[in-house]
Amino acid sequence: VIYFHYSQLFLLSLGVILIITCMISWLKDVTREATFQGHHTKIAVLGLKIGFLLFIVSEVLFFFSFFWAFFHSSLSPSVEIGVIWPPVGIDPLNPFSVPLLNTAILLSSGATVTWAHHSIVSGQRSESIQGLSLTVVLGVLFTALQAMEYVEAPFSIADSVYGTTFFVATGFHGLHVIIGTIFLFIC
Repeated sequence: VIYFHYSQLFLLSLGVILIITCMISWLKDVTREATFQGHHTKIAVLGLKIGFLLFIVSEVLFFFSFFWAFFHSSLSPSVEIGVIWPPVGIDPLNPFSVPLLNTAILLSSGATVTWAHHSIVSGQRSESIQGLSLTVVLGVLFTALQAMEYVEAPFSIADSVYGTTFFVATGFHGLHVIIGTIFLFIC
């Protein structure tokens, strides 16, 4: 919030640094416990399962709220935005250009990570590495195209509720792709 109002990067940078530090420490511990020291204990496995379940529930609620904001604003546009959707002065992106390409990339990455998973299960190491590598490349490509789309967008996050819902929802999704790409790269 301070970044948006005062353009000060200190707290934003501090938060990002702390998140990255926690992520590195956690991944190091999980990797050490699962590979070098043997298997997790039953309590650790239960904790990981419950934590993962709570994570999935929180993610569903996040995205539900983003879609709720979009549909509420688009199906019942307010007087402040001209009672029209998209608001007056907003030139929406063509859904058949970069968004369609990004959709194809994400679907392809789902196929390649499934290929990698099946290769791991069947013990085919070289194919699993190929599948994971291709998935990481597709994740980086998606992120690059999303960044290009943000830079070239004819509206900003400050341009009414349309810009806000677009950048928050797609930014949150892009953040998930970046984190997933990092996790798969570590694998």
